[in-house]
This record gives sequence, structure tokens and C-alpha cells, in this order.
Amino acid sequence: MPSSYLIVHKSILPDYYEKVLECRRLMESGKVREVSQAVKQVGISRSTYYKYKDFIFEPSDLTGSRTAAFSMMLDHTPGVLSALLSCISEAGASVLTISQSPPIHDKASVTVSIDVSGISVGIDELTGRLAALPGLDNLRLLAIE
Repeated sequence: MPSSYLIVHKSILPDYYEKVLECRRLMESGKVREVSQAVKQVGISRSTYYKYKDFIFEPSDLTGSRTAAFSMMLDHTPGVLSALLSCISEAGASVLTISQSPPIHDKASVTVSIDVSGISVGIDELTGRLAALPGLDNLRLLAIE
């Protein structure tokens, strides 16, 4: 399966990609509280930010440990969380944190951060395996660093 990710030099990309990253940095640092403030400060529209925010990431030092954060909805059924954790473990990743909300309408919101520095498959392959798990919906890769 070909990778869903590319590494490209930012000089060949439209400038609004960098501005999306700049918005994210402003909000993560606490310098601005709302998306509307961040987009106004960097000079892009809210729609541009929302269109690309889940698809543009900055690489960090790739020689150190790498962390990936995922969000998803899990069915409130025995074994679903266990299957998720087993899939992560089988790929050679280590769970760093798990945050789960109480189930509402038999669905629980879950955020998992994992150490992917030792995975035996690519991040796109791991994402595909997780998305294919029964009882798991709306999987999103939130960040990778």
C-alpha cells in the first residue's frame, strides 16, 4: 500500500500551508484563544484553516522519540478498547496516554497518544489497521511529532 504522506520542501507549497501551522502554534502557545483571532493575525480565512488543519503537520527531530495522537469514537461494547490496544501493541507502538469520556448513546470519545518510534509499519498502515477495527468510528490522526 503506498504511503498517504509525503515529505516536501515548504518552498514549493502555497504560503497558506505555513500560515495554518502558524495558527496552530499561536493557539497551542496560548498567545491567542480563538481560531478567529489566530487566522486574523496570520492573514488567512477560517475556512482555509479548518480545511487543512488536520492534514498539515510539522516534523520534529526525527532522531528522537516520535509521538502520534489519535481521536476516535468507540462503541460501548466489551472488547473494543482491548482490540484497539492490542492493535497498537502488535504494530510495535507503546501507549503513552488514554483519555476516554463516559459513553453517551453507546459511544465513547477516546484520545490516545502513542510512541511510534519503534513501530514495525508506517503510520499510514497503522492508521488503516486502527480504522478497520470493529466498533471504532471517526478515527483522526490529530498530530505527529
